[in-house]
Amino acid sequence: MKHYSGDSNYFSSMNWSVSKHQFTFFLLFSLHSLLTLSSPSSIVSSSARACHEDASLSLLQLKDEFSYDESASIDCNPPHPRMVSWEVGSDCCSWDGVTCDSFTGQVIGLDLSCSGLTGNLTYNSNLFHLSHLQKLNLAFNHFNFSNIPTEFGSFAHLTHLNLSSTFFSGLLPSEISHLSKLVSLDLSINEHLRLETPTMQMIVQNLTQVREVFLDYINMSFVNLNILVNLSSSFTTLSLVYCGLQGEFPETIFYLPNLQYLNLMLNQDVYGYLPKTNWSGPLELLDLSSTGFSGELPVSIGNLKSLMVLELSSCQITGSIPASLGSLEQLIRLDLSNNNWTGKIPDVFQNLSNLNYVSASDSNFSGTLPLSIFNLSELYWLDLSQNQLEGSLPDQICGLSNLTKLDLSYNLLSGIIPSCLFGLPSLVWFSLSFNQLSGQLGEFRSKSLLEITLESNNIYGPIPPSVLELENLTNLHLPSNNLSGIVDLNMFSKLKKLWGLDLSNNHLSVITSKTSNTTWPQFYRLALASCNITEFPGFLRTQNQLGFLSLPHNRIHGEVPKWISGLGMQYLDLSYNFLTKVSELPSNIQYLDLSFNLLHQPLPLPPPSMYMLLISSNKLSGEISPLICNVTTFQIIDLSNNSLSGMIPQCLANFSSELSVLNLGMNSLHGSIPETFMEGNKLRNLNLNGNKLEGSLPRSLSNCKMLEVLDLGNNQINDSFPQWLETLPKLHVLVLRSNRFHGSIGEPEGTSPFSSLRIIDLSHNEFTGKLPTKYFANFQAMMKVDVIKQDVEYMGELYYKDSVILTMKGNEFTLVRILTIFTTIDLSSNRFDGQIPELVGNLRSLLVLNFSHNGLTGQIPSSVGNLINLESLDLSSNKLDGEIPGQLASLTFLAALNLSYNQLAGPIPHGKQFNTFDSDSYIGNPGLCGLPLSEKCSNELSPQPPSPSTSYDNNDSASMFDWKFAMMGFGCGLVFGLSVGYIVFSTGKPQWLVGMVEKGQGKRLNRWNRRLARRRN
Repeated sequence: MKHYSGDSNYFSSMNWSVSKHQFTFFLLFSLHSLLTLSSPSSIVSSSARACHEDASLSLLQLKDEFSYDESASIDCNPPHPRMVSWEVGSDCCSWDGVTCDSFTGQVIGLDLSCSGLTGNLTYNSNLFHLSHLQKLNLAFNHFNFSNIPTEFGSFAHLTHLNLSSTFFSGLLPSEISHLSKLVSLDLSINEHLRLETPTMQMIVQNLTQVREVFLDYINMSFVNLNILVNLSSSFTTLSLVYCGLQGEFPETIFYLPNLQYLNLMLNQDVYGYLPKTNWSGPLELLDLSSTGFSGELPVSIGNLKSLMVLELSSCQITGSIPASLGSLEQLIRLDLSNNNWTGKIPDVFQNLSNLNYVSASDSNFSGTLPLSIFNLSELYWLDLSQNQLEGSLPDQICGLSNLTKLDLSYNLLSGIIPSCLFGLPSLVWFSLSFNQLSGQLGEFRSKSLLEITLESNNIYGPIPPSVLELENLTNLHLPSNNLSGIVDLNMFSKLKKLWGLDLSNNHLSVITSKTSNTTWPQFYRLALASCNITEFPGFLRTQNQLGFLSLPHNRIHGEVPKWISGLGMQYLDLSYNFLTKVSELPSNIQYLDLSFNLLHQPLPLPPPSMYMLLISSNKLSGEISPLICNVTTFQIIDLSNNSLSGMIPQCLANFSSELSVLNLGMNSLHGSIPETFMEGNKLRNLNLNGNKLEGSLPRSLSNCKMLEVLDLGNNQINDSFPQWLETLPKLHVLVLRSNRFHGSIGEPEGTSPFSSLRIIDLSHNEFTGKLPTKYFANFQAMMKVDVIKQDVEYMGELYYKDSVILTMKGNEFTLVRILTIFTTIDLSSNRFDGQIPELVGNLRSLLVLNFSHNGLTGQIPSSVGNLINLESLDLSSNKLDGEIPGQLASLTFLAALNLSYNQLAGPIPHGKQFNTFDSDSYIGNPGLCGLPLSEKCSNELSPQPPSPSTSYDNNDSASMFDWKFAMMGFGCGLVFGLSVGYIVFSTGKPQWLVGMVEKGQGKRLNRWNRRLARRRN
């Protein structure tokens, strides 16, 4: 018996974008249709003998036990109220849903599925008078979360029982195990039903004839999975979707000789391994998606000659795909996505002619596209996105006449897009975003196209006019390319179904012709960043469904028109314009970005729906109103770089349990920092840099267990070193520079103090005593050098990236984006004394080290030569003596060095980067000699750098800084390059880093936008 079909509707139903109701409907009706498709109880049967009177009476009384409510069978399309036709005086064997034995007249089958029944099914129900039942189907009704009556165990002849989606609750009664003749059991999609080990054990032991069991969406979290090893060898079907399974799944189940269907998806806490040897059998469907299965896909997978569906998405599968996969000639659906594969996608699809669905996204695949996959004439779904695939799109793609969805986004594909792609007759949705594709767009000829997504490529030229002939088009997404020309938005008025348009960040000039009779489509998402727009497009007045409007980096002047507030949008980005005033805000606004404008008047109070408010870099003045605390949904507030004055409202410390970012830096705020940061808060970034705050640090900051960035620099805070912050487990950035902190830093109080810290700046304070050696010993995040490229990203959140003000090379810079691999220690301009500890050399991921302007003595430790990633070293204005260690010359990436004004002596090392430093790096050390100084050494020899204690390979994969922040070639300008990291990365490349970091952000943005778009439906 088949429990699924190869038809595309089934496979489409497995897409997780469908609703839960849709999914459960398809799961039952398309996957296994247990009784309604395979058993005679679902059909009306004529009988040679009339229905027994007692059975007829029981059925009529059963009818009276329930009410009819169409919503009780919401997943049926449509509901089928079978009992409506049951009437007194007629033969019950002719009633809809009733099957009788043709010889005895006994009722042996009852199918009331999708009947819209609602009410409690009780122990004394007339249902249990039908003692001869063999097949019973009550699926898709609503029994008000009543318990399953124990009387179900009295059906001695029952072979098929379907109680799926019936809204039962409580414990499954052990009496179910009394149904000794049961062949098929379906209790699925009863989320309030619990099955525990004793009952499961009795089912396995007593129901020896059972062949099919469907327990999807039942709570089985307390079931011991070892019970399953006793399943009968004749077992064919086991479906345990989303059951909360825990522990190791028995490998012996895979060896059941008659197993055809095994579905364990959506059990994240179950784990196991696929059999490596002697694995064969009639298995037709294997779904382990979203489980903890790990290990490799064995070569023996090729022995499953009947396999039609292989679902391994979102597991922990590793290794390469075996070539034996090409032996699965019956395969219809293949999903390998979101795993940790290695190597290429093998070119093994030649014989898989039935394959119509392939997904291998987000799986670390490399190499070129497998050509044989483009010869699959039945293919309608191809998703190879979020890998590292390279090369060009093959012309064979033109033969995929059934292709409806194509997603190759987030790869390294290059070359020109084959023009035939735009003419595939069935193509509905395609995305080639975040690749390196070039050339001009061909003519769009496929009238079936609904969505076109080509973001972040190198496509140039005009937008082809043929796009205006795509009358079904709903979403056109072309941002971040090199498209050029003048675009009159009026031309898109022809596309009446268009709801999403994004032309941002090209070389386009967008205008809106003023026409009185134009009827516009109702946009939901409109993004026109960097489109040379000079005014708000007038047609926006008519947009009643607009939820997302993005117009940053344009040339819009003056006041935001009041009618904008009536559009009801949730997302509004008007940053980087020349706006001077906002009078009203949309009542449903959630995200508002007005940063980098000329606003000088206070904004209206934000509505209660807002969770993100960005107004940095304007000309706002006056005090922050405490009424802002009435918006308890706030997650991000950034009012930095304005002229705000007064005190920080005390309520900002505890008004919202959701607040993640509070940035009030670079204003003129005075007074103390709010005292009451509540326990359990989610504050991740607190930036008060550049104000006039005074007093001491509030100890309640220790309640901020999620805190990653704390920047309190450039204030007038008077306190000792906050040792109590060392317990914050996620603190990455600590900036206390330019305050009045004083005293010794002291000893750590905990066992792992500041273990996540990567940026610490205590410069320009009044600290005294020795350098904090024991803290250095615990800076674990500064010791890691092996960072996987995929882990590199900017610190921050989806629509907000963290920044920090630092001093480098004697100048103050704003690091506008903080890479998660940027590490620096700055303890300069204090009164530290004593020696530099040797263990500083353990901080091998350190980029910037500054101990200048202190009273340090002794020699420069040779261990500094172990800082293989160091790019800036400043030890100037101390009392250091001895020679410059030759090991420093092995620092390949050292681009800024200042050892001036110490008591150093002897020859200056030479070689590698040391040959690039001028005399300013050594001035004020009269005992030094050798180039670049004019003073020659007596032996005219400088020490050669010794062999480094740690080998360093300049290969791309050897160290996290092999590419060195993409700064090679910047020479002494490197440090400035670091400070403007985002600009450098966008213009000076490192291609893999820019692509990977920005693609990571793009993925998250797209997911957020899709969620936002779904809300409109």
